[in-house]
Amino acid sequence: MSEDLRHDDCQNFIPIDVAKGICNYTQEIVLIDHQVCSKFAQLAKCKICSYFKKADDKLIGLCTGINDGYWTYGDLKAVTCESFSRKKVPTRSAKKVRSMSPTE
Repeated sequence: MSEDLRHDDCQNFIPIDVAKGICNYTQEIVLIDHQVCSKFAQLAKCKICSYFKKADDKLIGLCTGINDGYWTYGDLKAVTCESFSRKKVPTRSAKKVRSMSPTE
């Protein structure tokens, strides 16, 4: 998992206050800014949208998915955004492995 991901980036996170919440999967109280567990399910947020551009150091950027190019902050939940499009994660191309049969 990425070190940048936090509990509040997960669909299973239910906020209680500004510092903690409940994991809907484990039913345990978790701190917002701790690393995620193996049951992490990415929540749709502007920062992972392909239309989120030109983010500054405070994670404020532009939404190019809306005609007027509104500014937005990256941690804004985008679960109801009609323009949301998850960024494509680059995948490594698999190296071709030559099959060796016992007769070769």
